Amino acid sequence: MRAWFERRYLDVLGSIYIYNEHRGYTAIDRVIESVVKRSPDDAVLIARLKAHRADERKHYLMFRRWFERRGIMPFAVGSTFGHIDRFVEIMFGTSIARLKTQDVVESDRLFARLCRVIALTERRGYVQVETLLTNRIILSDPILTRIFSIIRKDEPSHWAPYEDWLDAHAQRNPIWWEHIVDGVVHAELLFLKLPFLFLNPWARARDDWPDEADDGLYGASAAG
Repeated sequence: MRAWFERRYLDVLGSIYIYNEHRGYTAIDRVIESVVKRSPDDAVLIARLKAHRADERKHYLMFRRWFERRGIMPFAVGSTFGHIDRFVEIMFGTSIARLKTQDVVESDRLFARLCRVIALTERRGYVQVETLLTNRIILSDPILTRIFSIIRKDEPSHWAPYEDWLDAHAQRNPIWWEHIVDGVVHAELLFLKLPFLFLNPWARARDDWPDEADDGLYGASAAG
């Protein structure tokens, strides 16, 4: 029973992470494309966004290979389990899929909001990884421990470009109510959605890998 519990926990956690990492780099593709159109000469920002995108893609591939080594597929989870999905939905009143990224990037006010959402999400991710790296079940899996250690090392460079843009353009940093929204989104995922997936006997595995449908502007160059 204990072995099943631990295996199930890792399967659920890995499934949520692989979804979020894939969502992360494909969403950043759209941001990069829009920033290039708005500010093609801002080479520093574009390079930092591409570096963030590359890390998210790298993290996704690490989780994919972790599943492949174990001979199983992740659970088929969607936007319900995405932290950035829920955060964007609350802050912009629409899903990531429907968000008009170019319009957002063209507006300093809206792009500042997006920068705050991304920065808060990345900082939240760092705190969560710190917690996971004290978890006995995680530490029992050397490969997964290595994956989360790499993510912890990479994470600080992920929020920096967005916070630096806010400072450079005299835009405010996140305030108390945005931190509360971030906390609520995280709590929903941790205490409601993750347990639901864990306990759901009808949860099914994916039939394919999320990146098999990638068609992003930067997908081919980072195919890994």
